[in-house]
Amino acid sequence: MDRLGVTVLGSTGSIGRNTLDVLGRHPDRYHVVALSGHGNASLLAEQCDHHDVRYAVISDATKAGELQSALDALGCQAEVLAGSEALSEVVGLDETDIVMAAIVGAAGLEPTLRAVQAGKRLLLANKESMVIAGELFRKAAADHGTTIIPVDSEHNALFQVLPHNFEAGLENAGVEQLILTASGGPFLHSDRKELEAITPEQACKHPNWSMGRKISVDSATLMNKGLEVIEARWLFNARPGQISVIVHPQSIIHSMVSYRDGSVLAQLGVPDMRTPIACALAWPQRIEAGVKRLNLSEIHQLEFYQPDIERFPALGLAFDVLESGGNAPVIFNAANEIAVEAFLGERIGFLQIPSVVSATLDKCEAGMIDSLDEVLEFDRLARNTATRIVEALI
Repeated sequence: MDRLGVTVLGSTGSIGRNTLDVLGRHPDRYHVVALSGHGNASLLAEQCDHHDVRYAVISDATKAGELQSALDALGCQAEVLAGSEALSEVVGLDETDIVMAAIVGAAGLEPTLRAVQAGKRLLLANKESMVIAGELFRKAAADHGTTIIPVDSEHNALFQVLPHNFEAGLENAGVEQLILTASGGPFLHSDRKELEAITPEQACKHPNWSMGRKISVDSATLMNKGLEVIEARWLFNARPGQISVIVHPQSIIHSMVSYRDGSVLAQLGVPDMRTPIACALAWPQRIEAGVKRLNLSEIHQLEFYQPDIERFPALGLAFDVLESGGNAPVIFNAANEIAVEAFLGERIGFLQIPSVVSATLDKCEAGMIDSLDEVLEFDRLARNTATRIVEALI
């Protein structure tokens, strides 16, 4: 069997590192063509050397010299490419069959869309791309025959338990509800007074998952689940009323699909991102992922709660944004990125994150989106607006 070429965008992040772990277990099936990172030149160089890649891409062009020096010190012959344009270049290489899109935030939008347009199998971990440009992605995938497989554990779970004909419409497939599970984050049972005093360090300590700082904060506010709700609408051609959320603190059931006949199908597993990564890489086959096996006899109970929208208003905002459509998801995502950055920098409080997002939605004019340029322009305007709102709070 010919080995498949894989390019990993965001290889120095949590998803990227887990992807390389899975790929390293199957050198007979895959070879790594290119890796990209933003600013961690030393780690990127080590990864490129270990996986014998052809291209090393660093999006922060000021770090290109540092990356080259690190590669030289290791004796690695990878060619250094720098800048955001280089990301779009490597995803279109002929030797690249699969692209893992794991760049966090809107920065991953353009190279991820370029991978779709190049007809590659896209493993989508960059949820923001589908959130802010879902309709454009669906059209591009149809036009170029691209397979998009979600890597988020919840969406990958839905992908596994949905019938193969779901693209024709969930109703035609007998689906009533897509049920996304949420761990509830580290503050599931905290009261409002406790939430007011949350520090960035506390917010970044997720009880079940090992994630980057931005995603960890999103999980703590339930903003991450809100983004996933919007993403699910586009990934699975769903109507807003066909998507719901339930809190499941143990993170054993990763999501469920409720069918017309009363059946509810769920995907279960220990909370380890290597499972959905391996699923996406090998689909429709299965490969070893290095994951601990789930032992149901060791689990004393599985709990489920309705999400508390009053204490975690970000999730309610997401459903409102989903109903509004148009440019609202772009504003929602951009404002959140600015607010989380401000929180991590200790410039605003934990409870002010959804407040900044809500205020930005109120101040930005509603509109429709027909092109990537419009997405980027609305994103820019929303970021500027959110920045001004944050500055007024300091």
